[in-house]
Amino acid sequence: MKLPALLLAALLLSQSWAFEFIIDGVWESELMLDQVDHFDNSRIRAIRGSDITVKSYKVESRITSRFAHTTVKSSVVNSGLNAQSISFNVQIPKRAFITNFTMNVNGITFIGSVKEKTVARNLYAQARARGKAAGIVRTNSQEMETFKTEVHVPAGSKVEFELHYQEMMQRKLGLYTHNLHIQPGRLVPQLQVDVYIYEPRGIKFVQTPNTLGEHFTGLTKITHTKDKAHVVFKPTLEQQRKCSNCTESAVDGVFIVQYDVERESNAGELQVSDGHFVQFFAPSDLTPLSKNIVFVIDVSGSMWGLKMKQTVKAMQTILDDLTMDDYFSIIDFNHNVRCWSEDLVPGTSVQVAEAKKYIENIKPNGGTNINEALLKAVQMLLKALNQGLIDQRSVSMIILVSDGDPTVGEIKLSAIQKNVKRLMREEISLFSLGIGFDVDFDFLERIAMDNRGIAQRIYANHDASEQLKLFYSQVSSPLLRKITIQFPEDSVTDITQNHFDKFFKGSELVVAGKLKNEGSNVLQSFTTASAATMDLRLETEVDLQELDTHLSQQQHSFAGFARQMWAYITVNQLLAERSVAPTVAKKRKITQRILALAVEHQFVTPLTALLVESQDGPERLLADSPKDPRQGCCPGLPVKASPVHVVHSKPPILPPWATATPTQGPTQELMGPHVTVVENDPHFIVHLPKNNMDVCFNIDSKPGHILSLVSDRGTGTVINGQLVGGKKMKNNKLNTYFGTISIYSEDAGVNVVVRTSRIDLIEGKNNHSFSWAATTYINLNRVKMAIEKEHKITVTIDDKISVMVLLHRVWKKHPFNVDFLGFYTPNDNQYSSQVHGLIGQFANEPEVKVANVHEGTEPEKKQATMEVRGNKLTVTRGWQKDYRRDKKHGSDVYCWFVHNSGKGFIDGHYSNYIVPDLNSFLPPL
Repeated sequence: MKLPALLLAALLLSQSWAFEFIIDGVWESELMLDQVDHFDNSRIRAIRGSDITVKSYKVESRITSRFAHTTVKSSVVNSGLNAQSISFNVQIPKRAFITNFTMNVNGITFIGSVKEKTVARNLYAQARARGKAAGIVRTNSQEMETFKTEVHVPAGSKVEFELHYQEMMQRKLGLYTHNLHIQPGRLVPQLQVDVYIYEPRGIKFVQTPNTLGEHFTGLTKITHTKDKAHVVFKPTLEQQRKCSNCTESAVDGVFIVQYDVERESNAGELQVSDGHFVQFFAPSDLTPLSKNIVFVIDVSGSMWGLKMKQTVKAMQTILDDLTMDDYFSIIDFNHNVRCWSEDLVPGTSVQVAEAKKYIENIKPNGGTNINEALLKAVQMLLKALNQGLIDQRSVSMIILVSDGDPTVGEIKLSAIQKNVKRLMREEISLFSLGIGFDVDFDFLERIAMDNRGIAQRIYANHDASEQLKLFYSQVSSPLLRKITIQFPEDSVTDITQNHFDKFFKGSELVVAGKLKNEGSNVLQSFTTASAATMDLRLETEVDLQELDTHLSQQQHSFAGFARQMWAYITVNQLLAERSVAPTVAKKRKITQRILALAVEHQFVTPLTALLVESQDGPERLLADSPKDPRQGCCPGLPVKASPVHVVHSKPPILPPWATATPTQGPTQELMGPHVTVVENDPHFIVHLPKNNMDVCFNIDSKPGHILSLVSDRGTGTVINGQLVGGKKMKNNKLNTYFGTISIYSEDAGVNVVVRTSRIDLIEGKNNHSFSWAATTYINLNRVKMAIEKEHKITVTIDDKISVMVLLHRVWKKHPFNVDFLGFYTPNDNQYSSQVHGLIGQFANEPEVKVANVHEGTEPEKKQATMEVRGNKLTVTRGWQKDYRRDKKHGSDVYCWFVHNSGKGFIDGHYSNYIVPDLNSFLPPL
């Protein structure tokens, strides 16, 4: 986005307290733009002027749920004998929006308000007609732009400056980074930086790299609780000095705060506040997708020297990152276009070594034929896709590195953009890297956004190689593709982009919108995505009032974050759409939307201006944001927003026996289909459909033992459970429960390991981890998983075998019990005749007879004789619990209880069913 860089010149007449603003500069002149391209940021000082005293310089940032509101204040006195100009300079991130600026000069206060640029200029022109005006200055730096104010005041004058700006923290490589330029330019009695962070889900860590130098080691203090952090930097006058006798300040650089948040699940974090919602989505523990990359490198004459040297150095490292599952090629171009390989090749060590030799021998010369080079790259990827040479679930991308405008072949930028767009397919993304300031960055940005990518400027200096490598590291690990975040359409409106082409490791996708007044107490979100080997569907929900209640209790939070974040994202996406609008009418329509939002939310954008007016007089100053054609419209923007479709999609249909619709009462009729159950300590309930009865038994084993539940070599299926002990003995007995249950399909090559803490999905060399904190649906080729938040997981193999694992949470301070798992399986699973195990053996149902029913030692528990497998057993009538319908109280299942760990009812002794590993088949008994 375009941020304002402002020069406000005020001349105080010698015998008058009225201000007259004079012109200093020309509106949006090319001369100014050429000059600022070479601006030296090292010369930026927050306060400029001779014989002035800076009383205070304070910076405060309040970051709430990744949205930052920063205030910079300074109090300055002209302590000289004559009138002089005092300037106030602040470097702010390019992606930030200035929201206000106020200035108080000897009691006269100037207050800013954002208006449509034409309106602001008309009001400003009224002052200019009387000889009052203001000029504009822009500066370009790597990640910052400069706000500059200058006021001319007499001796003894006191000036107070206050600037406000807002930005959304962008997650890169697993970090949110907040940069504050601290350059007071002189010693300051009161110099202080405060950064307050509030993250409702919890803060994982906070760190402050010592970027200001060893001089300030140990001076930054961090206070960190579960969901709040306070970072303070407050050096004394003596600590600010470059040396003990120096009068110069050593405070000159960027103060950096980095942090990340806790994430309970891959479903993301849904927050609601002030009638708006924000969904953060940053899954982890997923196997990266394989990549198909064509590197398109400019080797024209202008790349000679440092640019080429740094590009080759970066490519050496980038190529080493490729794996055998990745495919790649290299195209280099000047006035001609050459291919290292006409076809994509796998990223083997041999191919990578050959590619390195090729780029080392490149000698830059000639012109720049961008059009032909990009079309060749697209054709190469299309050929591989059409011939089925690459994985259908892989990610295809073109990475263009160039330092100049086209000079050969098609040189009309709009034609190049249309040519590439016409040939490109939606499976391919284009990333543009512009080296230096000779390149038309606006064009690179448009062509990238038009093709599901982003553009980034690379600064042609000694660390250009590191910039290239850093960019590649951000896109080198795609985890998901075709991501859609949806909401019930009767609950939300005005949602931002909710369909994303790719998700890269360490980044974050953000969707925001407004709530409808439908009277519901919760909001749900549904996320679908395609991973390396499976399709995902994740669900999460949030209480509508909870966050506002917490925010009202926080002293340093930013209560309006959700409303401003929605506007921030919306304006940015509209600016991106505007830059690639196909018609004038479309562009005009988008412009009107941007203007309305920017004025309402007080954002200074390329289409609005900050009009600063005195409270008591007609004096006006204008903070404008001119368009720099060499800078691009809006750095750091996401890809062009796709059309928004708000859809409530239905979840996959679960097996009828596993459904969890609550019912009333404990009776079997209300409980649903009969199943075989293992619950609690562990109690087995085996349903025998042919005998129309349920038989129960307990297994009294030891913590750590792994019991074979189902072992079927015929279908390659293994289901084993590992026991965990209670916290301590109760009635001289240590209870045991299932803490881990493993479902393994040897034929499908899939292993689902269910624990009370998480669920692991292992298929081949890929290992994915899922939390109980979100509802998630996973669809692999032969295995389906359905995780219901904090409740249960259902696993289905080949639509023939299905099981359900129920999660039981207990009070953390319970003196005896621990969290445990229950196991449920229907009787119609299609096992082979070889199936065995404590449960599997009953797929081949034995004949059971119960006779001689009589009163037992307890009136409600009758006794009888059971004949099974040639054994006569004394059994007791009782009941156990089925928790499918009522997780808290359970439903009673009446059964005949077999004593002594099922002896006589199961084959052999229960100890025969102890196996060494979670995936071990049961040896023949």
